Amino acid sequence: MRNLVIILGDQLTLDNPALQGFDPAHDHIVMAEVMHESNHVWVHRQRITLFLSAMRHFASALREKHYPLTYLTLDEHTYPDLTAVWQAMLQQHQPQSIKVCEPGDWRLWQSMQAVADQYATPLEVMADTHFMCSIDQFKRWAAKYSEKNDSLRMEFFYRGMRKKYQILMEGDAPCGGNWNFDHDNRQSLGKQGPQALPPPPVFIPDAITQAVMGVVNARFADHPGALDTFAWPVTREQALTVLTHFVQEKLAQFGPYQDAMWQHQPYLWHSLLASALNLKLLNPREVIAAAEQRYVEGHASLESVEGFIRQILGWREFVRGVYWLEMPALKSANYFQHVLDLPDWFWTGQTQMQCLSQCIGQTLQTGYAHHIQRLMVIGLFSTLAQLSPQQVSDWFLAVYVDAVEWVELPNVVGMALYANGGRFTSKPYVASGAYIQRMSNYCSGCRYDPKQKTGEAACPFTTLYWAFLIRHEALLAANPRTRLMVKHVANMAEEQRLAITHFAEQRLQQLAHL
Repeated sequence: MRNLVIILGDQLTLDNPALQGFDPAHDHIVMAEVMHESNHVWVHRQRITLFLSAMRHFASALREKHYPLTYLTLDEHTYPDLTAVWQAMLQQHQPQSIKVCEPGDWRLWQSMQAVADQYATPLEVMADTHFMCSIDQFKRWAAKYSEKNDSLRMEFFYRGMRKKYQILMEGDAPCGGNWNFDHDNRQSLGKQGPQALPPPPVFIPDAITQAVMGVVNARFADHPGALDTFAWPVTREQALTVLTHFVQEKLAQFGPYQDAMWQHQPYLWHSLLASALNLKLLNPREVIAAAEQRYVEGHASLESVEGFIRQILGWREFVRGVYWLEMPALKSANYFQHVLDLPDWFWTGQTQMQCLSQCIGQTLQTGYAHHIQRLMVIGLFSTLAQLSPQQVSDWFLAVYVDAVEWVELPNVVGMALYANGGRFTSKPYVASGAYIQRMSNYCSGCRYDPKQKTGEAACPFTTLYWAFLIRHEALLAANPRTRLMVKHVANMAEEQRLAITHFAEQRLQQLAHL
């Protein structure tokens, strides 16, 4: 054997660079399902199903094209993890070299290198051409940017990417004269709620997916989540259907309401494309092009299209670069030294806080929550409640179908929790219950009042928010973006500050019962 080609579970594209120059007579592919990838964190059953079904469908596509492939299902072997699989393959085939596309997980990259060293086999890690900014390109940008700035900023990276790829550009200037339209894209749904909301595409599980569901229900019966609502795309064809549906039915309304939330409406106008992108069933270039074309044809506003493209071309590429720049330190970052355990209700959704009950409940039901639910409800509470960043990050990695560590870890530890001290965010994302009341109807019928700081009816978000401001007053006063937040704290009487702090401590002690 010349090359043993490893394909990981989030590299499901025939454009995989590890397949370049593949010779069926001398090269061989290995893919494997292993227990460790589903139990190193307590993975949601929909996430397990999505990965295994998509992997099996891709394996079928490889076989149709006559690629020589060893595909190990969970029921066909007893290898505990991917390291053991790779060791067995090297012992059996003794290839001249190993080829793989860059993993999306620092842990797997380290394991792969260790196995290659153990068997004295050259390891060729190919740059992941799925992404529009390579790891090396991002490191060069970050080094140059850091010469003049203390921290990295996505906005300036994003502008460079727009210019490089000439996306929503008129020469050297952005279309419409502005680089972003955030001020237009933060509308609430008002009292009327979402109107004329198009339902998402639904895919009836085929034989492959049904077989996977049987395995998951049998072998991961104690894992969170349910499979009765499973409808995620598991093939490229299905992913293209979701893309077409989004740009034709949802994109026009996506911009204004991308930050809005509503009870029992998990999807609203969001694209639901992240899992397909992260599995490589879709290429970001085609997703961006489809959205931009809707603007060119006059079917979607610039505000909506720019807001969506910013998430793909800007934030998605940026956090991947940050991940590889900051690992492994990012994994253990804990700027505020928060150490409290996750409450058990993170795994049930059974909390009296309506917003968290809604967001965690839908997460456990569907494996999905949109970015504001993750950032400004679950992430916000985790920061204010002083929860361990590592436990919170592991929870996010476990429960969301689109979670791959390169995207999950920077978003949670860096953005939502500020656990790396603002390395690439300009402020902690903290707010009182008033923000949630403004952007949703979650407060309707909730036992807690977002206007109250103390007392049994006080919203825990509001109580913990003011306690956070008091605790970190000096830090926040020194930041131009948070200076106004603590202006009211500075004017508080000492007895009021003590009352809030004392009540917040009681709330933290009651955390499991809120």
